[in-house]
Amino acid sequence: MTSENESVVSSRAPEPVGHYPHARRVGNLLFLSGVGPRRRGTKDIPGVTLNDQGQVVDYDIEAQCRSVFENVRLILEEAGSRWENIVDVTVFLTNMKKDFPVFNRLWAEYFRDNPPCRTTLEVNALPTPIAVELKVIATV
Repeated sequence: MTSENESVVSSRAPEPVGHYPHARRVGNLLFLSGVGPRRRGTKDIPGVTLNDQGQVVDYDIEAQCRSVFENVRLILEEAGSRWENIVDVTVFLTNMKKDFPVFNRLWAEYFRDNPPCRTTLEVNALPTPIAVELKVIATV
């Protein structure tokens, strides 16, 4: 990448659900758009069971978190960065009381040494029937 302000659109991460890039590089910083657990090329969400009306009947927060972390890693790598370069994460959970303990355990697993800064918020809903989304800033 040679531009001082360049959009990054990953060929491996799930397609955005709106009109935005996966990330934007400004200088040596990389700002990722919100990343959820979907897989590229499908609307299926790992760990989510929907009924015939498309409503969530059950979900596995661990499966969703692992998928989100993998999607973040894919975007970082495609943008010329890496997992260890993450400096700040904003976490959005739809059920703080139920899901925070699992998320926190997985966070410690994925960031054993030198974890990034983190803010965790509970939200009423996310744009798709997911329970977790990450907003990430990393260095390149």
